[in-house]
Amino acid sequence: MAKPVFELTFTAGPEHIDELGHVNNAVWVQWIQLIAVAHWDSVAARDHRDAYYWVVVRHEIDYLRAAREGDRITARTWVGEAPQGARFDRFVECVGPDGKLCVRSRTEWAIIDKALGRPVRVPAEVVAPFRTAV
Repeated sequence: MAKPVFELTFTAGPEHIDELGHVNNAVWVQWIQLIAVAHWDSVAARDHRDAYYWVVVRHEIDYLRAAREGDRITARTWVGEAPQGARFDRFVECVGPDGKLCVRSRTEWAIIDKALGRPVRVPAEVVAPFRTAV
């Protein structure tokens, strides 16, 4: 079964470039977070967005190829197979203008109940739309 994937495009501007002439590693982390939030905002039901927010617990990032100023980066994200309690994996791949993989990541997120102010088990109804949305 194919995984539902969400895409977002970033363009590397001068503000994203480090002293080596590459997109800075911290920028990749920002883009990984931006696409995750955009995916949540585009797929999650309004009542879920009102009731919960997500926090990063862990990032694993492989920096495979450099990107340079002006490069158009296509980022793709999808969620993991199953939540583990309050935690849920999200995957991101960033591809350069040549179609080659620049960065891939696995980020572990924890869901926080806004009213309680603490992590809660990921509700099945929160996960369901991410299984079918494209």
